[in-house]
Amino acid sequence: MACPLSDGIAEAHDQENDQFTEGPGMLYGEYLRLDKILTAQRLLSAEFNKEVHDEHLFIVTHQAYELWFKQIIYELDSVRALFNSEPNGYDSLNGTSNNHTVVQKNRVPQILNESRTLEILKRLNRIVLILKLLVDQVTILETMTPLDFMAFREYLCPASGFQSLQFRLLENKLGVKQEHRVKYNQSYTRAFGRDPKAIEAIKRSEEEPSLSCLVQRWLARTPGLEPHDFDFWGKYKRSVEKLLVEQEQHARKYTKEQIRNYHLANVHSRKAIFETIFNESLHNALVSRGERKFAYAALQGAVMITLYRDEPRFSQPHQILTALMDIDSLITKWRYNHVLMVQRMIGSQQLGTGGSSGYQYLKSTLSDRYKVFLDLFNLSTFLIPRHMIPPLTKQMKTKLSVACNGWNPDDNQNNSECTLDDT
Repeated sequence: MACPLSDGIAEAHDQENDQFTEGPGMLYGEYLRLDKILTAQRLLSAEFNKEVHDEHLFIVTHQAYELWFKQIIYELDSVRALFNSEPNGYDSLNGTSNNHTVVQKNRVPQILNESRTLEILKRLNRIVLILKLLVDQVTILETMTPLDFMAFREYLCPASGFQSLQFRLLENKLGVKQEHRVKYNQSYTRAFGRDPKAIEAIKRSEEEPSLSCLVQRWLARTPGLEPHDFDFWGKYKRSVEKLLVEQEQHARKYTKEQIRNYHLANVHSRKAIFETIFNESLHNALVSRGERKFAYAALQGAVMITLYRDEPRFSQPHQILTALMDIDSLITKWRYNHVLMVQRMIGSQQLGTGGSSGYQYLKSTLSDRYKVFLDLFNLSTFLIPRHMIPPLTKQMKTKLSVACNGWNPDDNQNNSECTLDDT
C-alpha cells in the first residue's frame, strides 16, 4: 500500500509550476494596482537635489488619509442609501461621480426597513474604527521634528489640506452646512476653482440629502410620538413638570438662604432649558442661531429612543445614535490632534501653505458649529430618573412587538416589512 503522504509530496513536486485555481489571472500586485500606488510618492525636495528623508513619510501618511477618506465616503454613501430606501427594495442613491455614489434628485425617502438597521449599524461602526485609526495616525507624523518639516515645507506651497476634496465631500455628506463653516472655509472656489469637476462634486454633495437630514426624517417617525396614540411627548412633559416641582420643593427646605437661593436658581435654570424643547418656537430660534441642528420632531424622537433604549425595539436605534456621536467625536479629536501638530510644527503665527491663517484657522474648526449631531450630545440635559419615565402601555408594547413579528394588528394582514417607522 502506498504512503498517502509520499504520494502527496510527489504530486506537489509534479505540479509546483501549475496554477491550482481559476480566476481572472491576476497576481497580488496586479489586483491591487501596486505599480501605481507604490510609485505615487513624488519627493519635491529630491527634484531640487535637496532630498529630505521625512518628506516620504509626509506623503505616504497623507495618501493613506485620502484612501481611508475614500472608504469612509463609500460606507457613508451606502448608509445614506439604506436610510433612503425605496419600497420596492432598490436604493434611491445610485449613479457615480468621481467614484462616489450620488443621490438622485426628486426622490422621496420612504420608511426604513428595520431589518436593515443592523447593516446600517455595522457600517457606521466600521467608519468609527477607521476614524480611530486616523486619529492615531497623527502620532506617526509627529515623529517628524519641526526642523525636518521646515526643510521641505517651502516646496509645498500652495498645496494645503484645505484642498482635500474628499474631506470636503465627507463633511457635506455627513451634514456640515455651508453657513456653519468658518469664513475662510466657506469659499471652496479658492481651493478648487481650477477644477470644475471638483466644484460640481461639492455642489452636488451640498444638494443631496445628507446623513443628518436622513437621520432626522427617520427619527421624526419614531413610533409613540403621535398625540392620538401613546403621546410620549405629552407624558414626558408631565413627568418633567412633576420632577421640577419636586426639585423646587426640595430646594426650599434649605434653611440657609444662600444655599436655598443657589438650588432654586438651578431649578429655574433647568425649567428654562426644558422650556426650549417643549416650546417649538424657542427650539427653532436656537436652530436658527446654530445652537441646535435637529428639526423639532427629530429631537423628540431622539429623546424617546434615549429614554426607552432598554426596550428591545429601541436597542439598535439607540446604538445608531451612539455611533453617530462617536463619528462626530472622532472627527473632532482628529481635528484637535491636527491643530496640536500644526502648532508644534509651525507655531501659532505662521500662515498655512494654502494661504489660511494656519493654526488659528484650524483651531476655529474645533467649535460646536462643526458638530453635525450636536443635539445627540446634549440629550443628557433632558434625561429624567428611570422611575419617572412614562411606562409603555400594554397597547404600545404590543404594537412595538408585533411590528417586528411581521403583522399589522389593525387589519390582521401580513406585513412583509418590520419598520421602526410603523405608526
